[in-house]
Amino acid sequence: MNPHYQYMGRKIKCEEVAVTFPYQHQDFQPGIENHMIPRPISENPDTYHCGKLAGKIAFITGGDSGIGRAVSYLFAKEGADIAFVYLNEREDAMETEEHIKSFGRRSLSIMTDLTKEENAIKAVQKAIQTFGHIDILVNNCGVQFLQDSILDISDVQLKTTFATNVFSYFYVTKAALPYLPKGGTIINTASITAYKGNKQLLDYSATKGAIVSFTRSLALNLVKQGIRVNAVAPGPIWTPLIPSSFSAEEVTTFGAYTSRVPMERAGEPFEVAPSYLFLASDDSSYMSGQVLHPNGGDIVGS
Repeated sequence: MNPHYQYMGRKIKCEEVAVTFPYQHQDFQPGIENHMIPRPISENPDTYHCGKLAGKIAFITGGDSGIGRAVSYLFAKEGADIAFVYLNEREDAMETEEHIKSFGRRSLSIMTDLTKEENAIKAVQKAIQTFGHIDILVNNCGVQFLQDSILDISDVQLKTTFATNVFSYFYVTKAALPYLPKGGTIINTASITAYKGNKQLLDYSATKGAIVSFTRSLALNLVKQGIRVNAVAPGPIWTPLIPSSFSAEEVTTFGAYTSRVPMERAGEPFEVAPSYLFLASDDSSYMSGQVLHPNGGDIVGS
């Protein structure tokens, strides 16, 4: 049985979520979800859905796996059609696309490198040609590279991290903004590292701090257009970025010990997705410029 669906038909309990993980590593970023053991849990089959996004179109970067996949699934279950962008993880993307369609929603997968502005423009245009408009933009793609010292961070790594984690958010937002109506929403993926830092993720943490500031400033910039901008800052979540950035030894204790999470475990993508749904829906109609913190109980500044 595919571990991704082994929870179908019964309620997911906290004790079913992994506390430790098997020895594993992937030598490329952002990593392949299909190669992970266990597979991340992308959906809670016992959740009741009531069409909160009925008739909406969502554009999600990094939507093929991890948090982006979980958000794509939950949005689709709530009635949205989904356009998602991925870098090169075709196997993950095809699985995500087919599963979205199984909910009776339309799905468009777009393979491209969003660190180049022209690619962001083309990706948005493909979504517009397919769906006609965009109501919800989720900037979510990202990479991270562990280094013990700032002296070990090469110019190539620094530029890659910022181009992926920050520049792409600007490029996609610029491309999508002309198509976002009054009442549209933008949701950016930040991180707990924006608030607590991480001694081995200097450039990554810097990009996530930039995303928080970008979110707050863009919210002020777009408020008169009736477009809300918010962010989600997850703690340690079991996604392909983990085995593709941490050593095999570090993966085995990810979340439980090395991050000192109060709940003593890493989160699963399905536990983060509802934060995005809240910010995408009218439930958060009086919120803009804010950050939600699904992080396992870590108390951080807002």
